[in-house]
Amino acid sequence: MRIIVTGAAGFIGANNIRALNERGESDILAVDNLARSEKFRNLTDCEFAEYIDKTEFLDLIRRRALPKADVVFHQGACSDTMETDGRYMLDNNYRYSVELLRWCQETSTPLIYASSGSVYGLGPVFAESRENEKPLNVYGYSKFLFDQFVRRQLSALTAPVVGLRYFNVYGPRESHKGRMASVAFHHFNQFRADGRVKLFEGSHGYADGGQERDFIHVDDVVRGNLHFAERPVSGIYNLGTGRAQSFNDVAATVVNTLREATGKPALPLQRLVVEGLIEYIAFPEALRGKYQAYTQADLTRLRDAGCDIAFMTVEQGTAQYVRWLLTQE
Repeated sequence: MRIIVTGAAGFIGANNIRALNERGESDILAVDNLARSEKFRNLTDCEFAEYIDKTEFLDLIRRRALPKADVVFHQGACSDTMETDGRYMLDNNYRYSVELLRWCQETSTPLIYASSGSVYGLGPVFAESRENEKPLNVYGYSKFLFDQFVRRQLSALTAPVVGLRYFNVYGPRESHKGRMASVAFHHFNQFRADGRVKLFEGSHGYADGGQERDFIHVDDVVRGNLHFAERPVSGIYNLGTGRAQSFNDVAATVVNTLREATGKPALPLQRLVVEGLIEYIAFPEALRGKYQAYTQADLTRLRDAGCDIAFMTVEQGTAQYVRWLLTQE
């Protein structure tokens, strides 16, 4: 089976390849841009047939010189929500995806691609419908724009196309993302460095640390990708847990899992705050009007398409992730 994974050295792409390897698949073309060379570490335990730079890959597609694949997992994108260069973002995330989609259709190759829950902006409804889509930044807009392009093709497809709107993904192989890494990753490093985790004070009607998001472990995201590769139903679907949980939940799980590792008992949230292990800081003025205080994926369409994955809770997934991070030290 010949498989293409774009963004192969990235967070989700590398986890995608590892999961394929665990299923016995290694005839994989890995596509990425290693201008930031530290990402290579994500690939050191991955097996694939060939690596190619994303620029060369795009050139092969444009010249129709690339051999047909059995499936493409398109994970490559600039995911920096603070990026302000709209020309770059649309060329890298939108235009590149359009060209790849056209090649997939010409060669009858199924395409599973990464969209984003950021297309919904502030919500409050997170269901796959145009009236709910109001991205707050050019990253979210680039994902929204490609989703719109896909929607216009759905009635005349020659091969399946599945867009998965990832919500707040966390887990192994994200350290290269820096400030864009998950809150679980940052909480882990804060506690290891300072002995405490910092959360925002209450905002948007939420108590201190009570803002809620749909946090999904990367293993569950990859399970979603592989499900649709095996049983493709064309369309655009949310890929979250369908369960909003608070930043307090993430922080408490990080701290208690680290305490567990040193033989200390778990403490309830109130006690963690009293002992200074969780600290609340002022909500930044710069984020007012731009901050998702609540996200929760509506999974109706995902379940209707036959995806019945039982997603991990924050407590399950974050504890698993913290234990993995400890093995990397």
